Amino acid sequence: MKSKQTMASLGVFALMLVAWEFLPPALGVPRYILPTASETWRELMLMIPRDNLLRHFLSTVAMTLLGFGIGSLFGATAGYLLGLSEFWEGVFSPYLLALQIAPKVAFAPLFIMWFGYTFWPKLLVTVLIVFFPILVNVLQAMRTIDRDQVNLARAYSMSPAQIFWKVEFPASIPALMAGLRIGATLAVIGVTVGELVGGNTGLGFLITYGEGQANAAMVFNAILLLTLIGVALYSAVAALEHRVLHYIPRVVR
Repeated sequence: MKSKQTMASLGVFALMLVAWEFLPPALGVPRYILPTASETWRELMLMIPRDNLLRHFLSTVAMTLLGFGIGSLFGATAGYLLGLSEFWEGVFSPYLLALQIAPKVAFAPLFIMWFGYTFWPKLLVTVLIVFFPILVNVLQAMRTIDRDQVNLARAYSMSPAQIFWKVEFPASIPALMAGLRIGATLAVIGVTVGELVGGNTGLGFLITYGEGQANAAMVFNAILLLTLIGVALYSAVAALEHRVLHYIPRVVR
């Protein structure tokens, strides 16, 4: 089954490449609007020495990993702390809701005004975007923990710390991992927004630069590399989830 899925996926990919290569010229689409696959590849090879592509790529990778790590840590910590106290959850919920509703993209210009054209705006936007899905997932998991298990732990005279580490935390891990998977995709978006608005390095900067040069192939290459970073980070989190949650049976359909 797995090999058939892989072959089918590769077949779809090959068809997409063929369509990308031959459909734009057949439809009379100019290369500055939609370059073919081969033209995009040639531009990629030129970008490596001409535009120092590796430096921009590594800058985006580093900022994505850093923002994802910090946002995940803050989101999970806040989710657990609020989940342990119904009182403080009620106190902070309105402010967290307001911050969640506010569009994160709108904070990027403000961060640039505060910190200038440094790495801080990119990092802060990424942390904000990653923070909330993990917070919400963890908090929801803490709300829905089986109270009978908690009461049984109390009956055995477990301390609050023991109850958390032996009952509540293990029960919340599936929701935490789901939040991390969502955050992995959003981290790339956050970094890209920061680089588009005020960056001078990174793949988002190359998108802006390519747009200014009317170089659609450069923009395509930057988007494809951003997608590659997101897929790699998501796959790493999914592999970690598979390893951590190995005890949960998989439903075979």
